[in-house]
Amino acid sequence: MALDPQGVITDEERERGLRRLVIEAAYSSGAVALTSGVILTAFALHLGASNLMIGILASAPFLTQLLQVPAILIVERTRARKRIAVLTSIFGRLMLLVMAATAFATGTVPLLVFLAAQYVLCGLSAVGGCAWNAWIRDLAPEDRLGRVFARRTAWTAGVGLVGGLAAALILDQTADGSTARSFAFAGMFVVGCVTGLISARIVSLMPEPQMPPAGERVDLAGLLRAPFADRNFARLMGFVASWQFAVNLATPFFTVFIVEQLRFDVSVVMVLSAVSQLANLLALRTWGQLSDRFSNKSVMLVCAPAYILCIVAMIGASQFEERALVLTWLVVLHALMGASVAGVTLSSTNIALKLSPRGSATAYVAANALATALAAGIAPILGGLLADFFSNRHLELLIRWTSPNGIWSFPLQLTHWDFYFLMAGILGLYAIHRLSLVREEGEIDRAEMVGEVLALTRRAIRNVSSVAGLRAATDLPVSLLRDARVRFRHARAQGREAKRSGEP
Repeated sequence: MALDPQGVITDEERERGLRRLVIEAAYSSGAVALTSGVILTAFALHLGASNLMIGILASAPFLTQLLQVPAILIVERTRARKRIAVLTSIFGRLMLLVMAATAFATGTVPLLVFLAAQYVLCGLSAVGGCAWNAWIRDLAPEDRLGRVFARRTAWTAGVGLVGGLAAALILDQTADGSTARSFAFAGMFVVGCVTGLISARIVSLMPEPQMPPAGERVDLAGLLRAPFADRNFARLMGFVASWQFAVNLATPFFTVFIVEQLRFDVSVVMVLSAVSQLANLLALRTWGQLSDRFSNKSVMLVCAPAYILCIVAMIGASQFEERALVLTWLVVLHALMGASVAGVTLSSTNIALKLSPRGSATAYVAANALATALAAGIAPILGGLLADFFSNRHLELLIRWTSPNGIWSFPLQLTHWDFYFLMAGILGLYAIHRLSLVREEGEIDRAEMVGEVLALTRRAIRNVSSVAGLRAATDLPVSLLRDARVRFRHARAQGREAKRSGEP
C-alpha cells in the first residue's frame, strides 16, 4: 500500500479521492452498523452486563478520544496522516474478532475482555481519527464540504439501514439467551471485521496532501492554546460539551429502556433503529443543501431542539398501556430523531471544520474532540451509577382539566429511565442557548430556516410524486388561500360599493 503523502495532487486524483471517500463510507458504516450502537448494547446484555457496565461501554467511544492529545504530537512529528489512519484502522478492526470470541463464554472475565477490546478499538480509532480529520480537511474543497459529507453520510445511513434490518431479522429468529443468539452476535462481529478491513484498503488508495515542512519542536500546550483562545471556536466547544452531555445521559440507555422496562424484544429495537436510519437518509440531502446555502448553525438551531424534544417525549412510551400504541409512539419518535440528528451530525462536523483555519485543523479538531470526549464520556457512566437510585424512585403528577362538560385527568408517572429523559431535555435547552452564542457566516433566523425546510419538502413531494392526487394535495393549501383571498377582495369591494350607494 502506498501510504506516503504526495507533494502534488492533480484535480483528477483529488476527484478520485473524493469519490473513494464516499464509497469507503459504505464499508466502514457496515462495520459500525453490525458492531456498535444497539447491537453492542444488546450483545453486552446477552453477556449479562449491569447498568454500570452498559454506561462504561457507552463511554468508550468518547473517553478514548482523549488519546487525540498524544495523537496530535504523532501527526505533527511524523506528518504521515494516511499511514496513521490506515494502520490504526487495521489493528483496531482486528479487536472485533476478540469480541466475537466472547459470545460463547460466560462469567465476569468474558465481559471484561469484551470491554477491554472495545476500549482498544475505540482508542486506535481516536488516534486514527485525529489524522483522518486533518487529512480530509486539506483534501476536500471548503465550498463542497456540505455536499461531499452529505453523500458520505447518505451512504452511512443507507448501509446502516440495511445492516440494522438484517440484524433485526437474524435476532428475531433466535431466542433470548440461546446458543443460536451467541452465534448470531459472533457472526455479525466477524462480518464487521471483514468490512472494516476493506474500508482500510480503500482509505489507503486515497491521496494525502503533503503537510508543510515541520518547523520548531511541537509544543502541545501551544497547539491546544490556539483553539481555546479563539473566542468563537471556544463557544462552539461550549455548545458541543453541553450538548453531548445532555444527549449521552439518556440515549445510550434507549435499548435498556425498551427491552427491560417496556418488555420488547431486541429485534424490535433494531427495527426502530432502522426506522431512524431511514429517516436520517431521507433528510440528509435537505440538510446538506441548507448548510451549504445558509449556515451550519442555522440548521442546528432547527434540528437540535427537535431532537431534544423527542428524547423528552420518550417518557410517553411508559405512560401508555396498549402495546400497539406504545410501539406506534416509538416508531414516530425514532423517525423524528433520525431526521433531526442527521442535521445535527452533519452540521456539527462541518462547522468545526469550517471554523478551523487551514493548516491548523489538527489542533482545532482535536480540541473539539476533547470537549466531546469529556462530556459524552462522563454522562453515560454517571447514568449507570445512578440507575439503581432512580429505579427505586417514583414521581407522579396529575394533570386535571375541569369544564362544564366534566373532568378530564391524566396521571403522569415518572419512573427509572423517565428521569433521564427529562434531565436530558433540561440540559439540552442549556446547550441550545450555548449554540446561539456561536457566530458563523451566512446564518439566518430560525423561522426563516423552518420555512426553507418546508419549501424544500413541498418541492420534493411535487417532483417525486407521480400520483395526481398527491400533487393536488400539495397545491391544495395554496389554492385555498388564493381562492379565499379573491373572495375576500370581492366581498370588500362589494361592501365599499354598497356603502357609497347607501344600501344596507
